[in-house]
Amino acid sequence: MVVKIYRGYQRIGENITKDVPDMHEAIDCYREVTRGMYGDLGKVMEGSNQWPQNPPTCKIIMEEYISLCTELARKIMRGIALALGGSPDEFEGRRAGDPFWVMRLIGYPGVSTVNATDVLKNDIGCGAHTDYGLLTLLNQDDDINALQVKNLSGEWISAPPVPGSFVCNIGDMLKIYSNGLYESTFHRVINNSPKYRVSVVYFYETNFDTAVEPLDTHKTKANGNKKFGRPLYGEHLTRKVLTNFVFE
Repeated sequence: MVVKIYRGYQRIGENITKDVPDMHEAIDCYREVTRGMYGDLGKVMEGSNQWPQNPPTCKIIMEEYISLCTELARKIMRGIALALGGSPDEFEGRRAGDPFWVMRLIGYPGVSTVNATDVLKNDIGCGAHTDYGLLTLLNQDDDINALQVKNLSGEWISAPPVPGSFVCNIGDMLKIYSNGLYESTFHRVINNSPKYRVSVVYFYETNFDTAVEPLDTHKTKANGNKKFGRPLYGEHLTRKVLTNFVFE
């Protein structure tokens, strides 16, 4: 067994969902965490991102993209705070004033590139899961329909891409903040196209060391007594990361 660094290139099958290898490759990036930044809580996530050397401008472009997504997500969260009956600043300060973030550049092989000699024998690009944090901004290829979401009837339905738009997805922490008013929806990816599919997924999170609990607003109170504990976001993320990769 080798020590795994959860940044940089992930090969096809290296990421797993519910014990099943996913049919995608990715470049994984996290907000950089210096040694001791979050004490023992942040040890797993310590380190710097590993950017491709080609093209040489990749790091500059993607860091600018992350900055723009962070500002966009912050503005969306202000609207969500108002919709939940709070002030527009509910998700600032100790909740998400210093937000953690995750970004994945994901490539899903087309069906024509998978053959019987491959180690993987399933066609699930990414298995069914919910996202970990507050809000996800998904930028995907416009001409490949691969994303599916589970509706209230338990059926998998397609979420066709809308050119020039993001898919905005609610995460586990926002479900808690809303006291269950907003659901972190199960979704998966199955690429049945012969074309290679690319998606850039940005995850806007809380502060890493925040204990998450329902907001104290009239709307969340109206949904009954608080239905959730107070998980630390960093513990939630670390637990997910530690079970999401195949070790060699």
